[in-house]
Amino acid sequence: MMMMRFLKPLFFVSILALVFSCGNADDDVSLDLNLGGLGKGKPVDDCLNLGESDLVLSIQEQFTTLPGKVSIFFKVSDVEGNPVSGLTANQFTIYEQGRNDDCFNTISSSESLARISPRSQIFNQNTLLVLDLSNSVLSGSLDELKTASVSFIDNVMPDVTEESFKMAIYWFDGEDELHLLNELSSSKEELVSAIEGITTDISNDPSTDLYGAVIKSTNIAEELIKTNTNNDIIGAASVVIFTDGTDQASRYTQSAALKKVNDANPNISFFSIGLGAEIDTQVLTEIGKTFSVFAGNKEELETTFNDISFRVSQQANSFYLFEYCSPKRDGSGENNLAIQVTKGSMQGAVQTKFNATGFTGGCE
Repeated sequence: MMMMRFLKPLFFVSILALVFSCGNADDDVSLDLNLGGLGKGKPVDDCLNLGESDLVLSIQEQFTTLPGKVSIFFKVSDVEGNPVSGLTANQFTIYEQGRNDDCFNTISSSESLARISPRSQIFNQNTLLVLDLSNSVLSGSLDELKTASVSFIDNVMPDVTEESFKMAIYWFDGEDELHLLNELSSSKEELVSAIEGITTDISNDPSTDLYGAVIKSTNIAEELIKTNTNNDIIGAASVVIFTDGTDQASRYTQSAALKKVNDANPNISFFSIGLGAEIDTQVLTEIGKTFSVFAGNKEELETTFNDISFRVSQQANSFYLFEYCSPKRDGSGENNLAIQVTKGSMQGAVQTKFNATGFTGGCE
């Protein structure tokens, strides 16, 4: 509760001020997960002599909690922008520099109780799975689609239920409506049951309103981001669209759909999956601007869904809430902080600041 009381006024200050600095994240907050480069951090001081970076740590937010905890929320990627997931606390090294230090001192990870903490207090990841259930799918590849979708759910949703990870399932045909199959849920079993319940008579319109589905699902993702923001939560969303053809309903234009994707909140990632010879790969590549895959036949569907699920999962799990108990105490003022991460032969680091006002011994 202390953390949320600390965060709430800062969120409103940042929204009003729209001023973002590169180092002291205790004084400014951004709800945009896609901050460029190091985000709210900066390159580490040369005195550390860490060498060239292979990994990029982009600080999204940081805050302090009395009596002495420092929390850093950041995304890790390689230099090409690919997300890096699965990191553990022992892969991070902490460096602090106080006003009496010429350079940084290494802080013991074990003595400082460094850990990767649950992110649900400050971060939500929502996935929208949007399925084409037009006549061509229902009559030709429904069983394969259901199997692939179940595999997708199994891969994306955590094995242990987390309220910060949710998925909703929608479907479209030729109607001017994005049909809800299952509302946002953190239950893997509930989502799988919804997929297994799809029958060949679910649709009343055999056409394909692909562009309408793109526009409507993006609107839903935008609203989810907005709701998270209003609740002082940093939110990200993934829209995953499957189709086996082109837009046939012609209710909406291609340009309108692509504009909706390109103008969307930067915290939304877009993925597309195409099946068969009737798809327009160029259009689907533009719709799935984050990543797109294509299956030549229905037997390849599960493989392509697995490919997308891996990337969706990787994206979500490349965000970390790293926390440790600082040895700095009240009166030390503002201190520099550097965090280095290593993965195999790769390493990367980022520098920021924190204020130790009120810090005392002990840390929960």
